[in-house]
Amino acid sequence: MAAELFKDTPNRYLEAGGVRFAYRDLGPRTGTPVVMLNHLGATLDNFDPRVVDGLASQHRVVALDNRGVGGSSGSVPRDIAAMARDAVAFIRAMGFQQVDLLGFSMGGFVAQQIVLSEPALVRRLILTGTGPAGGVGIDKVTGISVRAMIKGALTSNDPKLYLFFTKTANGRRAGHEFLARLKERTADRDKPITLAAFGRQLTAIKRWARQARQDLSVITQPTFVANGDDDRMVPTENSRDLARRIAGAKLAIYADAGHGGIFQYHRPFVLAALEFLR
Repeated sequence: MAAELFKDTPNRYLEAGGVRFAYRDLGPRTGTPVVMLNHLGATLDNFDPRVVDGLASQHRVVALDNRGVGGSSGSVPRDIAAMARDAVAFIRAMGFQQVDLLGFSMGGFVAQQIVLSEPALVRRLILTGTGPAGGVGIDKVTGISVRAMIKGALTSNDPKLYLFFTKTANGRRAGHEFLARLKERTADRDKPITLAAFGRQLTAIKRWARQARQDLSVITQPTFVANGDDDRMVPTENSRDLARRIAGAKLAIYADAGHGGIFQYHRPFVLAALEFLR
């Protein structure tokens, strides 16, 4: 029997902490589940199917919309700590005693907050395209995002083409391939994020960028950090900083790649992630 693919996985809903969370759940029901936490402006339809399907070939994978995003109810919190509390409530309502976390970009901020506040809940940690609280350049995300949205409108392109990928021919090709993958799901798609929810996420990111550095040396979970070598949204130096400050962290930096390095290099990333989770 063929494995279920992310593009065909039904939307599911779960009540936790007064929120009706939308999520998708696939892969074998053995071992530690992998919970995926997504980026600014993202809904369930923004998880790269190649990354999800690759991980789900060996692991149970659960992707969710946090509060106020896509099909989940409520209002988006204006700080990362509250987003983390929501994710923890969801994880516990799913009945999971322990999970592996994969956080991309803003989702990586949330993943860090979860492992710091609820360390017993996390077995292994994958941080991609992300950075620590107070990280260099993270406070510029709003301006970078707005400029990319304007450029996207003027060129009839998805802003993620400019935000996630380099300007080289290789980067542009990878960007178009990624955007095509996001359209593979044709039925039961998620609700798009609202402008108000997007604005509240930007507020939370700005607060994360300006808050005091956290003591990441207390993270004892095995950690895998990955990014492209030319990340404009969360500058790549932040990934190197995470790997330095989390003891024993594994670091992968992909050449000629931007914020979406794990999408551009989804094949080697998935292989590395599977080996790490194993």
